[in-house]
Amino acid sequence: MRRIAFAVRLRVPVMGVRERNGWIIEGAAGWGECSPLPTWSGAECAAAEGAAVEAAELPFPQQRRDQVLVNALVPRLAPDAAAQLAVASRCATIKVKVGDSDSVDRVAAVRVACGRLARIRVDANGSWDADTAERELKRLSAYGIELAEDPVATLEELARLRRRTSIPLAAESCIRTVDDATRLRELAAADVVVLKPQRIGGVRAALRAAESAGVPAIASSALETSVGLAAVVALAAALPDAPFAHGAGTALLLESDIAAEPLLPVDGCLPPRRVTPDPAILAAA
Repeated sequence: MRRIAFAVRLRVPVMGVRERNGWIIEGAAGWGECSPLPTWSGAECAAAEGAAVEAAELPFPQQRRDQVLVNALVPRLAPDAAAQLAVASRCATIKVKVGDSDSVDRVAAVRVACGRLARIRVDANGSWDADTAERELKRLSAYGIELAEDPVATLEELARLRRRTSIPLAAESCIRTVDDATRLRELAAADVVVLKPQRIGGVRAALRAAESAGVPAIASSALETSVGLAAVVALAAALPDAPFAHGAGTALLLESDIAAEPLLPVDGCLPPRRVTPDPAILAAA
């Protein structure tokens, strides 16, 4: 299989990440991407490699829909900058990173800028303990929060917090395997499971995890280029119907892309499709 390394900068940092790098792989079915995040474990990096090989060698699973609703991602920016980024995305669902001192002001600014009909979800990346999460979610509830992703770090903490808040909870960072998804179901730890196909080993593993979790699933990117994002959209298109937009609008955060035709949302939607690298990148490799 052909492998090509890449490095792409982000427009704004996301949880300290300023550049995405990795490699793309060409196989019988097309292209896959391996770009594990810096914080991922050795096992997660191996899963990312497996996901890339799967995407390159196998067709994507059968899709249930030809358009996927996606959310935009707003990092931990100053409130005014967060609001501007949310509006510019033209997505009806906005995921706002929280867990810092500006959390409430950031969410408030996005709500004012995007209006009462926008869906706003928050992601704390496991930053809070249970007591802090309960307190912060109560403050954020004034802004009509659709769901809270990873307010605490573990499934056990999520299960306890779920009994103490009215905001639906989503688990992502502690779902690294299909067994983790099964554990989520056993603990009744969350209302939603968020699945990164690269992190869990591919689209097929993510579909098994969604079934094992027994709750609605959201497909989510790991800030891939559009080559890798194609697998995220493929997962979103193959999942059962759910009321949530998927976390596949992140190409909006890239300074540049390696794709000939990037997966940039139009009015909050993306079509599931294969993505080909830009010919200039292939010629230079």
